[in-house]
Amino acid sequence: MPLYRDFSDHNATILLWKYDEPEELDAEKLLEEENFEKVKDYHPVKLKEILLVRKILQTVLPGYKILYDGRIPYLEPRHFEISITHSFPYAALAIAKENIGIDIEPFNDKIARIQHKFLNENESKFIEKGREVPYLTVIWSVKESLYKIHHSKYWSLKKHYEVKPFRLDFPYNILCRVHDENVSDLFKARVEFFENYCFTIVD
Repeated sequence: MPLYRDFSDHNATILLWKYDEPEELDAEKLLEEENFEKVKDYHPVKLKEILLVRKILQTVLPGYKILYDGRIPYLEPRHFEISITHSFPYAALAIAKENIGIDIEPFNDKIARIQHKFLNENESKFIEKGREVPYLTVIWSVKESLYKIHHSKYWSLKKHYEVKPFRLDFPYNILCRVHDENVSDLFKARVEFFENYCFTIVD
């Protein structure tokens, strides 16, 4: 059974699957015709991630499709909002009535090298010494989830996406914000840890 964890709550169905070697992932059966051209040059691993998401969808909402507006996925018919994330061998799908963003990230020391791209001064102040990698990973993941709800190619993850102080020991109801001179929208994030990953839900 590929279902690894069920993070569903009263707001959304949120399912995380883990690829199982004997599992059949047939693009002809799972992938929408509209997306055949889009994925034709995908790496085999990335294609498996895409197909895993379709398999999750078929178990929850058979007959629905995942299509794209540019790079942004949406459900057809448009009865629900969705968010997608994957990091092989995992893939996850969130389905909700309202906007939702999810993201999965592995803990990796390399994140320290790119922190200047997404970490602002206020966020750097609450990171505990010796726990930099998990804090940076959670902050990055929260901002990735926020971006899926509130995206703009003109915005910067460092300047316009903000994560308020939190503790790794209780990563729930983390306040986060998207803002510019005209917008200031507040959200709450929840973070779950498993194996060497964090999984973030923003709604």
